[in-house]
Amino acid sequence: MANKSVSRIARAKINLDLVITGQRADGYHLLDSLVVFADFGDQITVSPAEKLSLTISGPFGRGLLRQSDNLVLRSAQLLRDRFDIRVGAQIELIKNLPISSGIGGGSADAAAALKALTELWGLCDKIPEMSDLPLLLGADVPVCMASETRRMSGIGEVLTPVSLKKNLYMLLVNPGVSVSTAAIFQARAKRQAPFSKPLNIPPEIDDLAQLRHLLVARGNDLQREACLVEPVISEVLNHLYATEGCIYSAMSGSGATCFAIYETCEAARTAEGEISQGTQSWWVQVMQVI
Repeated sequence: MANKSVSRIARAKINLDLVITGQRADGYHLLDSLVVFADFGDQITVSPAEKLSLTISGPFGRGLLRQSDNLVLRSAQLLRDRFDIRVGAQIELIKNLPISSGIGGGSADAAAALKALTELWGLCDKIPEMSDLPLLLGADVPVCMASETRRMSGIGEVLTPVSLKKNLYMLLVNPGVSVSTAAIFQARAKRQAPFSKPLNIPPEIDDLAQLRHLLVARGNDLQREACLVEPVISEVLNHLYATEGCIYSAMSGSGATCFAIYETCEAARTAEGEISQGTQSWWVQVMQVI
């Protein structure tokens, strides 16, 4: 068991596309998505302690202080119960990512907490025995445990590595609204939206032209309803498409964060300046895919 603090980055998760392929008898939707991770995110630090506790700070920490059922604490308790851990941990979460924004903040935090606590509590040799824990916490937690480019399918448990041969620079924009995933799926059901048959994702994507062709063909099956639930998402997408050098733009996951892809980091930073000038209340962040 470690006697010093352990830190992990909970990287932002971006769904470059999201295809709804079906629904199980238990209500869970089946999906297919190409997922990438950013070079930044929230930060989790765990330290030895007698009891389990959580402190939250950072630019978006205030919103989580009102949530008693925090996914980080749930992940810690799940791990402790599984292996009958008799000690606790002081968990510090620095919340740099917007809440309920479609970039995996809570899921990434839970995954980072599992990784950090596994080291703190000396459970690294038990990793094969905890493979089911991430999915118990949520559909996005397994891919956040990987924190590398993956094709995600099933209900989130089927992960296939995908290699991006070209550096990927992106701009993320969140207009400051939280979108209810349940409300979006209810709107899809009301419209009786059909399930999709996605274009296959190759194991290697050679260049941006190939990536753009793939994303245009696959799309995000939740984007239409999300734009109806929160029309400001359409405004964000219009702003991104209008930036110089934008290769492709879409909503990530169930929103409200949207992204645009650029050829270079310089182009992404120029777009950041364009977006930030007229929309100072929006969260705007340049990123590189790791």
